[in-house]
Amino acid sequence: MTATASATAPDAADAAPAAAHFRFFTLEVLRTRRLGHSFLRVTFGGESLAEFRSGGYDQSLSLFLPVGDREHTELPSTDEDTWFGAWRAVPDEERPVMRSYTVREQRRTPDGAVEVDVDFVLHGTETSAAAAAGSPASRWAGRAVTGRRIMAIGPAVAANKSVRFQRPEGAGTVLMYADETALPAAAAILDRLPAGTRVKAFFEVPHPDDRLGLHTLADADITWIVREKGAGGPARTERVLSELRAARLPDDGTPYAWLAGEAGTVRAVRRHLVQERSFDRRAVRFTGYWKLGASEEQLLAEAYAGRAPSEDPSSDL
Repeated sequence: MTATASATAPDAADAAPAAAHFRFFTLEVLRTRRLGHSFLRVTFGGESLAEFRSGGYDQSLSLFLPVGDREHTELPSTDEDTWFGAWRAVPDEERPVMRSYTVREQRRTPDGAVEVDVDFVLHGTETSAAAAAGSPASRWAGRAVTGRRIMAIGPAVAANKSVRFQRPEGAGTVLMYADETALPAAAAILDRLPAGTRVKAFFEVPHPDDRLGLHTLADADITWIVREKGAGGPARTERVLSELRAARLPDDGTPYAWLAGEAGTVRAVRRHLVQERSFDRRAVRFTGYWKLGASEEQLLAEAYAGRAPSEDPSSDL
């Protein structure tokens, strides 16, 4: 995922993943590459990635980023039964920052090594709470250099619960909404959709240069929504809804929707699809990567306390 970064506060399931499906990995920065005005790709390697098994689509993993001027991440424990309590017990000013991000791509190089790409959003003059406070993930990515090492909890089996894009067999058009925090996940989904899949996508970004060239074999119709500077709250959400209301969707059977980004906008888009477009709510997968007016730490605390909003497709609007 990507929150006012590439995905941000993980839900409770991501925070303490099942040991059978997930394990700790040491990731070493191999290189970085600027993709657009707001996006930076960090390519990781490391011997432990030989056991990494991304399920593709919007596969997420949890990164542990060093605080302050520290170059590498050090965790007090990587034991499946004790790591969480040990990590939480570290003083705030020393505790590695945990953030959930999307695996943009996993590949094997000609010499047999495994590489993993993660795309970060670099916050400049954005007006979100996370940007105002300074996103620690954005700051870390902007200073990432070859050889820096971080820890991560990632997939050890491809069929794992952190892949949320689950298009039913026989579904019709795929409708997608993503803001910049979810664009890496949306791009990874488009990469894997087979030829002939009809896609209607609405991607919201903060700058014209963030309209990235996205590869897909699908028949994809993409609408880019470039957010006006300073637009936030109801104005931001209404701009997105206006684009959706004006759009004509293909009539080719039961559609499947994947929505991710700022929680309030995601809920409003889901409400529009179910109440105004008559989508089956069970066919709408939605994820709030961040929340306007809330810090990433607040969202993380809500997830650990079990107070995070339900993202079950069958839940009430």
